[in-house]
Amino acid sequence: MSATTSRPASPTPTPNPNPTRPVGDLLRAWRERRRLSQMRLALGAGGSARPLSFLETGKARPSREMVERLAAQLDLPLRERNTLLLAAGFAPAYPEHRLDDPALGAARRVVDRLLVGHEPSPALAIDRHWTLLAANRAVASLLAGVSPELLRPPVNVLRLSLHPAGLAPRIANLGQWRAHLLERLRRQVEVSADATLADLAAELAAYPASDDAGSGDRRPTSASAFAGIAVPLLLRTEGGTLAFLSTTTVFGTPVEVTLAEIAVEASFPADAATAEALRRAAESADAPGDAGRARG
Repeated sequence: MSATTSRPASPTPTPNPNPTRPVGDLLRAWRERRRLSQMRLALGAGGSARPLSFLETGKARPSREMVERLAAQLDLPLRERNTLLLAAGFAPAYPEHRLDDPALGAARRVVDRLLVGHEPSPALAIDRHWTLLAANRAVASLLAGVSPELLRPPVNVLRLSLHPAGLAPRIANLGQWRAHLLERLRRQVEVSADATLADLAAELAAYPASDDAGSGDRRPTSASAFAGIAVPLLLRTEGGTLAFLSTTTVFGTPVEVTLAEIAVEASFPADAATAEALRRAAESADAPGDAGRARG
């Protein structure tokens, strides 16, 4: 992507492999994961429980229309809908392209505009595994002290945040922020059944926890200031502790696998002091002759 500080090589799409499990086994596994009875799933898909039972046991084969209705009722990610179709002997319904493919050019431009337009506040784009795809200039200014190993592509944003050699030592409310990220990741694993995300969750959960004691910065901004509203990120810097609230933006009507898995994570200043610090940092980066002026 253009006009960003970080541009890892566009990942090669992971094609839906030829499933080793029968379509009936996949349907039953997803139904149980969604905690649906055969009756409830069948009625939601416009059918009845008996035919669904035959599908799950392999006594009957579903039509393409039935697979698509069941996948929609199960709220499967597009990637998993393709897998289900393949298991039933049909061609995938949703295309998948590399991020640098011309077919995704319009979407890349949208992401670039979101990232650059969000400056001087930090924002970054990630894929389904929290791999960094692109970031604006403000992100780089917050990575002081991070191990170069964690910044070598492919960069995992959650690992970068919670690893002891990453941002973790500078997060003033690490215990709270860690719990928030782990719960968010747990929900993603529950929804997607993604083995890579499950492995990442286990890895992050093994990192040292924190009681948030001894932050050393006692200015008015604190995690308690946002109680009942949102979980902030409180990041220590040389100029004091910066406070951020975050949002996630996704494409609303994707019918392509890669596009459906892209998210833009944008951080907003949670107080006036943070907003002013970001403004000063941006002005310094834009000063004539400053190396920070260059973009990736």
